[in-house]
Order: sequence, then C-alpha cells, then structure tokens
Amino acid sequence: MSGAPGGGGGRPRVRGISYLTDDMPPEAAEADLRTIREELHCTAVMVVGSDPERLEQVSRAALEGGLEAWVRPRCADRSPAELLAHLAEVAERAEGLRRAHPGRVVLLVGTEFSLTSPGLLPGGSEFARIQLIRRPWLRRRFDRRMNRRLGALLAAALATARGSFGGPVTYGAGGWERVDWSGFDIAGVNLYRFGTDAADYARRLDALLRTAGRPVVVTEFGCGAHVGGDLRGAGSFFAVNWFADPPRLRRGTVRDEHVQARYLGELLDLYRDRDVHGAFVFTFAMPGFPHSATAPRDLDAAGFGVVAVPEDDPSARRPKEAFREVAARYRDAARQG
Repeated sequence: MSGAPGGGGGRPRVRGISYLTDDMPPEAAEADLRTIREELHCTAVMVVGSDPERLEQVSRAALEGGLEAWVRPRCADRSPAELLAHLAEVAERAEGLRRAHPGRVVLLVGTEFSLTSPGLLPGGSEFARIQLIRRPWLRRRFDRRMNRRLGALLAAALATARGSFGGPVTYGAGGWERVDWSGFDIAGVNLYRFGTDAADYARRLDALLRTAGRPVVVTEFGCGAHVGGDLRGAGSFFAVNWFADPPRLRRGTVRDEHVQARYLGELLDLYRDRDVHGAFVFTFAMPGFPHSATAPRDLDAAGFGVVAVPEDDPSARRPKEAFREVAARYRDAARQG
C-alpha cells in the first residue's frame, strides 16, 4: 500500500480543514487557500466538490501553495454506475496531480455512501435518509443490509480508484457505518460528537484506533455557532427551517460563536492526546449559510464554517472565534515540529 502523507509524532501529522468548491466563487479559492496555509497553519486541505475539473483546479492551487491536497468527489443521489464513472474521472485527474506533486495527494472514494447514495438505506433523497440516520433505533433495523451493500459499493469504488490513482486512498465513513479498512491506506471517519457524553465519544475514537490497523484520520468534525450546536454536532443545520421562504433560523436559536470554538478546541486536544494521524475541521466557509445582522436570516449560526460569509458579499470572509481557536492549536503543533 502507498504510505500516508505527513510526519512527526505525538500530535496530528495532518492538520487540515475542508474546502467546499461547489458554491464557492472561482476567484475566491486562491486567497482562501493562502489563508488556510498562512493564518490557520494547516498542512492539508480536503477539496470537496462535484465538478471534477474544479476539484482538479483547486487541488492544484493548494499543492502549488504548499498544502497537501485530499481530493474528495461528491456525487450524491446517483446510481452506482454514475458514481463510479464520476470517481474514475476524478481519480485520473488526481493521478496527474500526484505525479506532479508526489507524496502530497490523497484520494477519497467518497463519503457516507449510506447517506449520499440511494439503495443502501430507505429513502429517495439525502434529506429522507438523514431522517433515518438521526434516529438510530430505526436505522438499526436496516444496518445489516446497509453494511452489506456498503461493502460491495466500497469494493467497486476502491477498484475504480486503484485503476487510475497510484497514491493513498481512503473513504470518509459515517460514524454509523461498518467499514472493512483492509484495502485502504488510511481509515477515514466523519466523527462528530453530539449529546452530553464526551466519554462515549472518546471510547468510540479509541475503538477505531485499536481496530483500524492503519493510520486514522478524522475526515470531518464540527458544529454550528449557536447555543446547543455542540449537542447537535452534525445536526447543527437543523437549526434552520428549510421549508420557510426564504429559509430562516428556527425560533429560539441564539448565535454563540464560543460554542463552536470550544467544541473544535476540545476535539483537537483529544486527537492530539490520542496521537490521531490527522483531522479535517468541517469546514472553511459555507456561502450557502450566509451571515446576516438580522437574526432570523443569520444562517451562518447553523453552519459549520470557521469564517462567516456575509449575505451581501459572498467574496468576503470574517474569521469567527472557531477560526482563532483552530489557528492557535495548529500553530502550536507547527512550532513543536
């Protein structure tokens, strides 16, 4: 197997954040990537998107700017054949990047297929399937079927990726999915903390570290910047009433940037203490969750970005408390060598 990028010891080797390309103005990427490297002190960026050409462009800019590029295609609600064809194109483009920048490109075959791909769980859309996932007592009725079909899809995706890409390959697993990591170079898990039992989260992480048999990277973690966002974790976006026109925060949602900053800081400290290979904060910016001075329209309070994107200026960036928290942790790690 190809080795995982990164080096060092006693701290995350891969200090990263994800960067969503689909809603991002093309001209924003270069400045954002510079901020990610110079001000957040990241060593890597996870480039996420549905357009293979755009994924390649942003990944190349990241590499040329001194960052590792973790390339993550998104192909939601498509058939397995369409997903694999999309992955094949991304893998071919990622191989070109790897040859130009050896040892600095990682390919994800996808993420949370039981959520993003139809047929593993009941529901004709991501929104329908997530209703099942967030109710474990219902989802468990389908776990055996889900994991069997997930295993088959992952095997096909891994073969597709290996057919073109010669570097390290991983997958962003949902915390509820069971994955056979034997064919992958890195075990990647979207590991959000939710509820009040921090000890249970640590136990889940420890179990993964014991059983993965390869470097473990937390491919997503984060929460919204509102009171209770730390308890919702990945479900922070449910603080938005998406059926309103236009969407607005639900009544009683109170913006609190400290909640998000504390959540990220606590988990980064945990990953350091457990010697996790790497972690990617979710996420740098979410233009689809714009910040507004008018409280009901302040969707940024429910989003996961460490910078706020003003509703009247999608190219602007305002660092939040979470930005400063992550920057301090990553800067300290960089100073330790």
